[in-house]
Amino acid sequence: MPLAAWLSFAVVIAVFGLMVFSRLGPDIILLGAVILLLTLGVIEPDQALAGFSSTGLFTVAFLYVLVASIRETGGIDLIIRYVLGRPRSEGRALVRLLLPVVSLSGFINNTPVVATYIPAVLSWARRLTLPAHRLLMPLSFASILGGTITLFGTSTNLVVHGLLLERDPQLAMGLFDIAWVGVPVALVGLVYLILVGPRLLPRRRGAEAAFENPREFTIEMEVDPAGPLVDRTVEEAGLRHLRELFLVEIERGGNVVSVVGPGERLKGGDRLVFAGTSDGAVELQQIRGLVPSRHGESSLEKDFRERRLVEAVVSDQCQFVGQRIRDGHFRTLYGAAVLAVCRGGERVAGNLGQVRLQPADVLLLEARPPFIERHRQSRDFLLISQVNGAARPVHEKAGLAWSILAGVVVLAAFGVMSLMNAAMLGAALALLTGCCSVGAAKRGLDTQVLLTIAASFGLGAALESSGAAAALAEGVLGLAAGSPLGLLVAVYVLVSLLTAVVTNNAAAVITFPIVMAAVDTLGVNPMPYVVAVMFAASASFLTPIGYQTNLMVHGPGGYRFSDFLRVGGPLNLLTAAVALALIPVVWPF
Repeated sequence: MPLAAWLSFAVVIAVFGLMVFSRLGPDIILLGAVILLLTLGVIEPDQALAGFSSTGLFTVAFLYVLVASIRETGGIDLIIRYVLGRPRSEGRALVRLLLPVVSLSGFINNTPVVATYIPAVLSWARRLTLPAHRLLMPLSFASILGGTITLFGTSTNLVVHGLLLERDPQLAMGLFDIAWVGVPVALVGLVYLILVGPRLLPRRRGAEAAFENPREFTIEMEVDPAGPLVDRTVEEAGLRHLRELFLVEIERGGNVVSVVGPGERLKGGDRLVFAGTSDGAVELQQIRGLVPSRHGESSLEKDFRERRLVEAVVSDQCQFVGQRIRDGHFRTLYGAAVLAVCRGGERVAGNLGQVRLQPADVLLLEARPPFIERHRQSRDFLLISQVNGAARPVHEKAGLAWSILAGVVVLAAFGVMSLMNAAMLGAALALLTGCCSVGAAKRGLDTQVLLTIAASFGLGAALESSGAAAALAEGVLGLAAGSPLGLLVAVYVLVSLLTAVVTNNAAAVITFPIVMAAVDTLGVNPMPYVVAVMFAASASFLTPIGYQTNLMVHGPGGYRFSDFLRVGGPLNLLTAAVALALIPVVWPF
C-alpha cells in the first residue's frame, strides 16, 4: 500500500480506539481525523467537505424538524394515550406497546419515540403492576427494528443511500424498497421479544423504585424563630459547605425557594430540605437554631409551581462523567440540585457529593421549571422526564403535524419529488403552520449526529482515494473465499461488530468504501451489500452503548450489561439470519 493508504488505515484504527476508550464525542473524533488527513495531504479540501453537502445529511436534518413538530404538538403522547389501555396480561401489554413503536419508528427517528414512551411506560407499568424492566428493553429493541422498515427509518439508511447515489444515481432506492426485508425482520424480532425475550430477563429493580420514597434520601429541618439563624444568609449560617449534606430548597409561607444560593437569608419557620446521608442528621442537630421539622408530609411530595422534580439519564457524552458531583459544580452549571443517584437499579449510598457519575446513571434532580426545556436536547442527558405535575402537551395541532409527515411519505413514495425535497417542504410547512417553533426546530437538530455523518464522509473518501479501501477489501474477500454469499455474510458480521462499539453511522460510512471495493473486484451487483450494511448497522442489540435508545433504557430499567447480551445476542443472530436469507432473494447477486 502507498504511504497515503497506510496513513488512512492508521487514522481509522485510532478513530475506532478513541470511540471505544475515550469520552470524546464521535463528532469531535471524526472531525479531528478529517483535519489530520487534510493536513497530511491524504485528502483534498473538497473531499473533506463533501459530507457537508450530502443529500443524506440534509434529509436527516429536515426530518429532525418534522420529528420536533410531532413532539411539540404531543403527537406521540396522543398515540400513547389511546393505544396502551389496560391489557390483562404481560404478553398483551407487550403487543400493545411494541406494535405502535415499530410502526412509528419506521417514519420517525426512534430516539424521540423512546424518550416520549419511557415516562408513559413507567407510569403504565405501575398501574398494571408489571415490572417496568420487562417492558423498557423490548421498547428500545422494537424501535430499532422499526427503523429497518423504510429508507428514512434511521439516519444510517439515508446516509448509506446518499453514498450509493454519489457512486451511481441509477441505483436510487424507493422509500419502501427495504421493507421487503425490513418487515419480515421486524415481525420475527417482535415475536421473539413478546414470547422469548421476557423469559430471558432476570428480575431487576428500576430507578423509579429506588426513588419512590423521598424521605429515604432527604432530611428536613426548620429554622427556630427565636434562634440565632434568623436573618442570616445560608453562607453565614454554615449551611453552604456541609460534609455529608447540601441544602436543596427552602419552603417558606406555602412557596418554595429552589436551588438555594449562598446569599439567601433565612427566616423564622423556614423549612429546609437537605439531600445526603442519614448520618448528616447528626451534623445538622449540632447547628444552633435548627430544629427537626414538625410537618408530617415531605416537602418533596408537595407540588410547587416554582420547582420540578426531574429524572435525568446521564449520557456517555456528559462532561461530568468520571467527576464527583461536588467537584464538578453540577448545581452551578445546570441550576439543578442532585437529590439521589440510581445505578443498576439501586440508589448509590454514601456521601452524595463524592459520587462519581457514570453513563446511564439516573439522577433525581430538583430544578426550576425552565430546566426541562433548556436541557431536553442537551448532549449531557439522554432523557429528561418530569416526576411530579407533568403537564400534557396541547394536542390541537397534532393531527396537522401527522398529516404533514404523511404528505412527505406520500410525495417521496410515489416519486413526485425526491425524499430530500419532500422533507424540506414538510419542515417548512411545520414551521409556517406553527406545529413547530423556530427555537424547537433548532433544539430538535441533533448536531452531534449531523457532524458525525458529515465528518464520516471525509474519512471514507480517504480510505477510497488512498487505496486503503481496496487493500482492506482484498482481506475481506480472502475471508469470504471469493464467494458472493460469503462476502455478504462477512460484510454483515463486520459492520454488526463495529456498530456494537461505535456509532452506527460511523461504522456504516467507514466500511462503505471497503465493501464497494470488494464488490467491484468480484464484479457483482452492489445492492445486496448496500442493504446488508444498512441492516447490520441498525442491528445494535448486543450492548447498551451500541445504540442511543439502549443507553436511554439502561438506567431507568435497572439493567446490567449482561442483560443486553442475554436478550440482544439471540435477537442479533435471529435478525441476521432472516436478513441474510432474504437480501439475495430480493436483490440477486
